[in-house]
Amino acid sequence: MKKESNVLDAVVVGAGFGGLYAIKRLTDAGFRLQAFESGGGVGGTWYWNRYPGARVDLECWDYSYSFSPELQDEWDWPERYPTSPELRKYLNHVADHFDLRRHIQFNTRVESAVFDERENLWVVTTSDGKTTKARFFVPATGVLSVPKPPEIPGIESFRGESYHTGRWPHHEVDFSNKRVGVIGTGSSGIQVIQALAGKCKHLSVFQRTAVYVVPAKNHPLTPGMRERVRATYAERRAVSRLTRFGIAVPFPVESALDATPEERRKKYENAWENSQLLGFRMCYGDILSNEKANDTVAEFIRGRIRETVKSPEIAEKLMPRGFPFGTKRPCLGDTYYSVYNRPDVTLVDLKATPIERIVPDGIVTSEGLQQLDCLIYATGYDALTGALTHIDIRGIGGRQLVDKWASGAKTYLGLVTSGFPNLFTITGPGSPGPLANMSMSIEQHVDWITACMVHMRERGIRRIDADLQAEEDWMQHVQDVVSKTLYMKANSWYIGANVPGKAHVFLPYLGGHGTYRKKCDDIAVAGYPGFVLTKNGEAQIETSSETIGDAA
Repeated sequence: MKKESNVLDAVVVGAGFGGLYAIKRLTDAGFRLQAFESGGGVGGTWYWNRYPGARVDLECWDYSYSFSPELQDEWDWPERYPTSPELRKYLNHVADHFDLRRHIQFNTRVESAVFDERENLWVVTTSDGKTTKARFFVPATGVLSVPKPPEIPGIESFRGESYHTGRWPHHEVDFSNKRVGVIGTGSSGIQVIQALAGKCKHLSVFQRTAVYVVPAKNHPLTPGMRERVRATYAERRAVSRLTRFGIAVPFPVESALDATPEERRKKYENAWENSQLLGFRMCYGDILSNEKANDTVAEFIRGRIRETVKSPEIAEKLMPRGFPFGTKRPCLGDTYYSVYNRPDVTLVDLKATPIERIVPDGIVTSEGLQQLDCLIYATGYDALTGALTHIDIRGIGGRQLVDKWASGAKTYLGLVTSGFPNLFTITGPGSPGPLANMSMSIEQHVDWITACMVHMRERGIRRIDADLQAEEDWMQHVQDVVSKTLYMKANSWYIGANVPGKAHVFLPYLGGHGTYRKKCDDIAVAGYPGFVLTKNGEAQIETSSETIGDAA
């Protein structure tokens, strides 16, 4: 491809796990690029998520880069589940060690990206009023990066302090001697609630939906533990690349219904005592596909809630019901349920007493006023698509991405969306994304994208787009796979149910990380079937997409 001096090879958006690795791989491959980051430093979601108790819910030896043995050997993780400050420290180290900062312009938001069809270029406009032209547009904007504001009347009238977990201030907030209200009991809410219980005058939890919370069993890592992990890193990573969830844990095949009640109880007790994010899902192979099998796990956890919470009335309010276990992301928390035994913690069940409005002095429910000094909104994110649709992205014919995705996001392999050539999404909708180890998924996507761009450069290919039929077939495959599971029985952020007006379409690919990786590799080896490749001045090169298959 002939290069113009003022035209870059790529614009990368974001400087979190995905953006940093994209910068590393693309520059190593000889591509000239510019990265833009809206925050003031690296970290992505961990730059913004600084709320009390914020930490990742996957073990550090999995939620970290695998591309550099040197990096793995030199970094000492202090805990099983790193905190937000530790993750920022790690990503800053990565940026410095590999000299990535020089490619990043911080405090700069990408406002628009418009495809110039005549020149096959993306024209990217940023918040500083400048434009950048590049052959490829690579948004590494994350799955959970655009906070979703609460839809409650009167928010602006509140006289006290207000915070959203996804946009926490960079200074420490003093909650002592204050009456604090937390709205939301997803992963962020669970962590905040545990961190603030006993640290404020009174904590009121406004629960919209009771969720399944399993123990984190977090603990410090000793030097001996770290050395044992280092000794098995190579094998662990190799196995993880082939597994369903992108971690070195085999997926079971036994049915929960074939086990005796005593066998199930022992297995579930072991999962509880040696808990991790996927612990219960790894007990039996049909937990997420058979409702009766799922009920055995759900009832076990409800039994633990009854044992932990002293008040039967409060325990009943905390019982998750109405959706199968695991169909919403399970939360980790060692002290969550015991928090409600404290006299300075109140649970407000919004199903029984809904919020009517926010007023200057607090929250008014159907039972009356709850007086508060601070409000914390743990109301989640516009997940999977929000960070992309918040940019004014325009493809062929000026069509906006937000319009194309109005009835549900569509991509081919979660990598390219038809009508938007030379735009690669990292862990985009239609890929395993949040249903697998995100750091492993990010590396797989960036490696594939880099190899594809090298392939195009070597062959003088100017444009890559998704064939429309291949895209339709792939998204149908995504739906076919999820239809064999229980996931659609939950109104989760996986389907956009938490965002009013958003189309309800299940967007992550449930076929498994290892299966997906093989599909992507096979497609690349076969010459990119399902993609439309265009050479300058030549006819389009189109190949079929018959390699999708339906195996999950």
